[in-house]
Amino acid sequence: MYILDDEAKDLLATVKEFCEKEVKEQCKEFDVSGEWAEEMYAKAGEMGLNAIEVPEEYGGIGISKITYAALYEEMAKADAGFFTTMAVTNLALKPLIIGGRKDLAQKAADILIGGGYGAFCLTEPMAGSDASNNKTVAVKDGDEYVLNGRKCFITNGGIADFYIVTAMTDKSKGVKGMSAFYVEKGTPGLSVGNEENKMGIRTSNTTDVVFEDMRIPASALIGNEGDGFKIAMQTLDMARAVMGIGAVGVAQRCIDEAVAYSKQRITFGQPIGKFQAIQFMIADMEIKTETARQMSLHALQLQEEGLPYGKESAIAKCYAGDIAVEVALDAIQILGGYGYSREYPVEKLLRDAKIFQIYEGTNQIQRTVISRAVMGKF
Repeated sequence: MYILDDEAKDLLATVKEFCEKEVKEQCKEFDVSGEWAEEMYAKAGEMGLNAIEVPEEYGGIGISKITYAALYEEMAKADAGFFTTMAVTNLALKPLIIGGRKDLAQKAADILIGGGYGAFCLTEPMAGSDASNNKTVAVKDGDEYVLNGRKCFITNGGIADFYIVTAMTDKSKGVKGMSAFYVEKGTPGLSVGNEENKMGIRTSNTTDVVFEDMRIPASALIGNEGDGFKIAMQTLDMARAVMGIGAVGVAQRCIDEAVAYSKQRITFGQPIGKFQAIQFMIADMEIKTETARQMSLHALQLQEEGLPYGKESAIAKCYAGDIAVEVALDAIQILGGYGYSREYPVEKLLRDAKIFQIYEGTNQIQRTVISRAVMGKF
């Protein structure tokens, strides 16, 4: 449950209506084809969903983190790939704000407000969870940097209007030699590589992004040289609670589908929802989902209040990702053979749920973050 003021409730109702009419059903087709839902995303851009996290000082509507969490849950309930596209586009603005680049943040905000997309380029082929093992390099050449390397599994990689890119400016310093850069679409030397044919979130665009002797101005540096790893980790800390909300949206949709089916499926002369075995399964699904929702909202509220939130964001993302998979499996079990069939949506929900245990840091990495926060150094 979200506690919202009247203005936020109206906004939520508008987004819910859009997701029901323009996203939920259409994404069934695109889940099969894997095609980019151009018309659907264009309408989302016109509504400003690309920019719901843009602060008011940069021209955004300036809604609270709790309000945009409610909006994101509705998006994820309709389709997790749609949610992922919108959430990552908004995420791409965060490094610029964290790094203190108000000029670039304004430029990126204007792109998002105009319906454009951003991408966050951190992951590399041999450096997934180990972000410190980045091989992309940036060499200073006069008043420019020259970038060479390849990023993989980049959400919005093929459609982005701007990219936040991490690259090593001094390999000898390890993570302290990583820097972050703002790169615009169409920069010579920038190209889109392989597009992933994914198990789930198939309505999101996921590609390699390649840099070949790509020259960018020195003014594209975010913060100082060596700040890249710190900026990237702070960005992920901020994003993880939002990913928790996305997982909650998938889990809530699973509950909705399971409840609807259990009320209309008749066996032994009565709806299966009359059987305690089904009732208890649904009760446990609800307990897990509401717990994950409140964990995620707690982490976002800490952010809103300017309090430490790293551990809480990791807990929210980890728990919500795990229970999304569990709840999806339970929904499939309640639907029985139909749950395993593409005739019903719950098999898709399971495929979509799995990614929440992987992206924005695997749940194993989240447990490392959590244990370090609890145990400290010894």
